[in-house]
Amino acid sequence: MLSFLIVAAIAIAVIIGYKTGFNTGFFAIIFAYLIGCFAMGMSAKNVVSGWPVSTMFVIFSVSLFYNFALVNGTLEKTARYLLYACRRFPGLLPFALYLAAAGIAALGAGFFTVMAFMAPIALLICEESKMDKLVGAVAVNCGALSGANFMTSGSGIVFRGLMDEGGYTDTSFRYSAVIFIASVIFSLLLIAFFRYVPKSSRNIGKGTSFEKPEPFTPFQKKNLYLMLIMILVVLIFPILHIILPNVEAISYINSKMDVGLVAVIFSAIALFMKLAPQKDVIAKVPWNTILMICGVGMLINVAIEAGTISLLASWAGSSLPAWLIPIAFSFVGAIMSFFSSTLGVVCPALYPLVPTLAHATGISPLVLFSCIVIGAQSSAISPFSSGGSLILGSCSTEEERSAMFPKLLFFAVPVSVISSTVFNVIMSFFL
Repeated sequence: MLSFLIVAAIAIAVIIGYKTGFNTGFFAIIFAYLIGCFAMGMSAKNVVSGWPVSTMFVIFSVSLFYNFALVNGTLEKTARYLLYACRRFPGLLPFALYLAAAGIAALGAGFFTVMAFMAPIALLICEESKMDKLVGAVAVNCGALSGANFMTSGSGIVFRGLMDEGGYTDTSFRYSAVIFIASVIFSLLLIAFFRYVPKSSRNIGKGTSFEKPEPFTPFQKKNLYLMLIMILVVLIFPILHIILPNVEAISYINSKMDVGLVAVIFSAIALFMKLAPQKDVIAKVPWNTILMICGVGMLINVAIEAGTISLLASWAGSSLPAWLIPIAFSFVGAIMSFFSSTLGVVCPALYPLVPTLAHATGISPLVLFSCIVIGAQSSAISPFSSGGSLILGSCSTEEERSAMFPKLLFFAVPVSVISSTVFNVIMSFFL
């Protein structure tokens, strides 16, 4: 009953926010307080502690740094140059964005890192090329996710670790390689759908001027160099750690690297370089998005405390016929990831169920592992999850965010989740 109440509260908060235009985070906080304190007996302090500080800090700090480039025109100029480079094949821009994001993520950059500096550029490229911004958002989100699934990158390493804990040490690398390949194939198919099926996406580049942009101004050049240096700083130590895993100094520095904290340092440098007025930069921080994401995060934390997430996972594993389990795990993973992290919540909750289910039903553990990841990552573009929240945070205006929100929630998420379910069904026949 309590779990049903929480699920209903999440749905009501979203509906009220969408219908009224008020921030969904307000209502999510209210429900978290009422259910947590009065229905579950939690202390007010514990309810407040559910505010996702790390998520808030990443969105705030990264957007703060890139706001310098947004205010002084560096991001727009960079987008124009990237668009000019693709002038001979504008229709393939979504795939170019995907490959750029996937390549950087596979090198060792975290999902947040890739989305942080690719999403703003992608949205500006969409603006210049007359491409639906949802297509660009899907492209970079899929790229960051599937690239990070590479065996030696962030997500791939987590998957292997969870598989090792489940007793699959001898096959975890092979399993993670298959998951990576499957996620790449699924991503390309999904991008192709968004690129070619909706009518609004079929005329990319039509009416667009592919003239060579004006050169960067001195301030824009400084800002561009600063952006490149930040990307280098964030990437270099994960890459060195992969190449030289036994060097203690590199391992130590890599363990302390955080894209949010690094972004704050570079924001301070940008202030001293006077790249943009402080007032304008702070004003463009997406506070509305931060409130929404963190408010819903508090309600999700109450759901975790109530055991709603564990109950959902256990139900999928114990109440369904064997043939339906892979489909159910894909769908349950998508539902859980709609509001939470694939790496932090979904996989740690569902992966431990795989060994027992695989043994009892005869289903290949690789099928279950793959369905969980593909399903969970299909809804990561939700505005309440990591990918969607960073996309909303990258929108340059409040009007753009308001327009993007329903596209993510009512179109991108359903299409991605349904596509992932179909893909997983087909994939299960081959694994």
